[in-house]
Amino acid sequence: MPHLTFNLEHVPAPTGDMLVATDDEGSLRALDWEDYEARMHRLLRLHYGANNVTLIAATSVSAARRSVERYLEGDLLAIDNLPVKTGGTAFQREVWAALRAIPAGQTVSYGAMALRLDRPKTTRAVGVAIGANPVGVVVPCHRVLGADASLRGYGGGLKRKRWLLEHEGVRLPLRRRNANRTIICCEEEHQ
Repeated sequence: MPHLTFNLEHVPAPTGDMLVATDDEGSLRALDWEDYEARMHRLLRLHYGANNVTLIAATSVSAARRSVERYLEGDLLAIDNLPVKTGGTAFQREVWAALRAIPAGQTVSYGAMALRLDRPKTTRAVGVAIGANPVGVVVPCHRVLGADASLRGYGGGLKRKRWLLEHEGVRLPLRRRNANRTIICCEEEHQ
């Protein structure tokens, strides 16, 4: 595999700065939270090979960064047509393409994702592929919930997943533990 160089930009966000990596053609190659930069590097190594990617500070503002900023400002469709290039297996890329088909403001379960792919027995494999997504938010893994509509795993943390979904207009049931049972409510979260 040839050595790749990506341009890295920092994007201020309400839940912590984001990192946006693009290639010279403007395709988005990675997007993660600044405090999860190690995860981003791990995924880049996983998808492109160890020592095959160099990140350099961008010398200009990319279209990808501008689109992410517009999304964060409330233009939820701004990221829908961003060009994305990822490594990964054919199955992972199939899952990621299916994620991009979930509109902002909608959610699906991991099982429903497996059904969309016509692979009903691959729910766990779908979850693993979602977890290996190097382009979070744009490839919207945050829109996938547990079968009971619960927030399950997100590379940037569940608070960010909740924020992204609420930013997109999803009304989530809030969960609190009381003894050995879960209570679902839809009012302010109590801690």
